[in-house]
Amino acid sequence: MKATEIPVGTEIHRKAAEIVPVLRRRAPWAEENRRLHMETVEAMADAGIFKLRVPARYGGYEAGTRTLAAVAAELARGDGSAAWTASVWWIPTWMACLFPDEVQDEVFATPDVRVCGTLSPSATAAPADGGIVVDGRWRFISGALHSHWQEIIAVMPGEDGGMRPVMALVPMADLHVVDDWHTSGLRGSGSVSTVADGLFVPRERVLPLGAVLAGDGVSEVNRDSPVYRAPLLPVASASSVGTVLGLTAAARDAFFDRLPGRGITYTGYDEQRQAAVTHFEVAEARLRADEAHYHADRLTDLVDRGRGPDERWTLEERARARAWMGRVVQAGKESVEVLASASGGSSIYRDSPIQRIQRDMQAITMHALMHPSTNYELYGRVLCGLEPGTLYL
Repeated sequence: MKATEIPVGTEIHRKAAEIVPVLRRRAPWAEENRRLHMETVEAMADAGIFKLRVPARYGGYEAGTRTLAAVAAELARGDGSAAWTASVWWIPTWMACLFPDEVQDEVFATPDVRVCGTLSPSATAAPADGGIVVDGRWRFISGALHSHWQEIIAVMPGEDGGMRPVMALVPMADLHVVDDWHTSGLRGSGSVSTVADGLFVPRERVLPLGAVLAGDGVSEVNRDSPVYRAPLLPVASASSVGTVLGLTAAARDAFFDRLPGRGITYTGYDEQRQAAVTHFEVAEARLRADEAHYHADRLTDLVDRGRGPDERWTLEERARARAWMGRVVQAGKESVEVLASASGGSSIYRDSPIQRIQRDMQAITMHALMHPSTNYELYGRVLCGLEPGTLYL
């Protein structure tokens, strides 16, 4: 069996399920301290979570996005922040596989390497002898505190006199970390800011962002692997939806754990499970979660579908990938909100997991890439024959 053919339910999926109790136990600590607990990180490393997008020649699995979604869904049953951070690490790890092979040799020399990153061009770069010099700041860098490398985006002068965005890989030791992650949701992801101050990056660790967005890497060894040929945004979309699926399951777990013996205050129901409104709510929540799974399956199948080296994605397919991701997020959020609302006033106490699950889900919904309305508009523009109006497709 090829590494790219790892099915859902194999060893890596089983190990992800086995560490859910660890993640669940450490989730309150992560929320309080605004970063993942090292026990959580080590448990994910031992389970092979960080190897899923690593090339097979470095001991990785080269897993498809269907596997990523299933594994993240398991992790999110324990802690949404842990699942989200793992998903974020998978995406820049995939990007690193587009760089020259000698750069990959350096990155993947670290066991269980973790690469964080961003797609925001919030820095500037200037040409320098043998590379570029970068100055700037990047926000929302999930997992930065536990990462070895960061993928950064900067804009620099092009040959035509305009500005062009570039992507680069830099060691975390070369960046300043700003501890500014004070948020309502995904607090455990430690999505702090990082800063480059006159940072020199050698030329071999710099790629045009446009090439990366198109999936046109310069790696000779990875060129024949379909895992590394898809455009970046569909890959990122499919890599991100598992956390949403897992949070809907976590919300169900939290709701039904509290259901036995609970009544509905100021009503005649001594048992909430006997109330017709409860039956309606749990059915509605499950159907919304099922809808999220349906669109997640379509999305991962689209990204994982085998394509020839010269077979290009259409503009509509790329927009559709983002629209399906938006639908997963919307349906997942609605599922969680139904159960959170049905959990009653006592569920707002911090020892009730569902309030954290709801806040984590809300934070995901607000992410620039994940926001449903933004993705629907993009898809609608393309369906109407208009230009998408963005590079991020």
